[in-house]
Amino acid sequence: MSWNSSSSRCAACKSLRRKCPKDCVLAPYFPSTDPQRFSEVHKIYGASNISKMLQNIPQHLREMAADSMAVEAKLRVQDPVYGCVGIIHQLQQRIIEVQSELLKSKCEIAFCNAHELQQQQQWQQLQHWQQQQPMFHAAHELSWLDSSDQQELTSDPSFSEFGL
Repeated sequence: MSWNSSSSRCAACKSLRRKCPKDCVLAPYFPSTDPQRFSEVHKIYGASNISKMLQNIPQHLREMAADSMAVEAKLRVQDPVYGCVGIIHQLQQRIIEVQSELLKSKCEIAFCNAHELQQQQQWQQLQHWQQQQPMFHAAHELSWLDSSDQQELTSDPSFSEFGL
């Protein structure tokens, strides 16, 4: 069936109780299967304004424009004060919250990485210190001996590894 047949009038022409002409600018964007869509757009913009807007833009952009009008009108019906701006504001606030959470997570990761690096450095220092300890203890333990006893022990080959 064609658009101009009386049994397949578009939602706009049905709502306006008129015959749907062959060249109806509203028919492709407001089919008879979705009368609510036209009703909301009509309530916000008016049939004449909808027709004028669609006629004043290139053919390939009309579907997108009709969809945009339908979304904006639906949101304006749901929220008469803010309409789609209310949704945009909510989404912007959510973006700010998520960015803040992301920054907090990055800071926590940086803190954990710094803490891990600090622990690794402390572990390396401890290992280095422990490697130095045998010489320190051997030298310290020999300090209480008198000089003749030290000479006996230091001449012993088993103590040569400590550098005594």
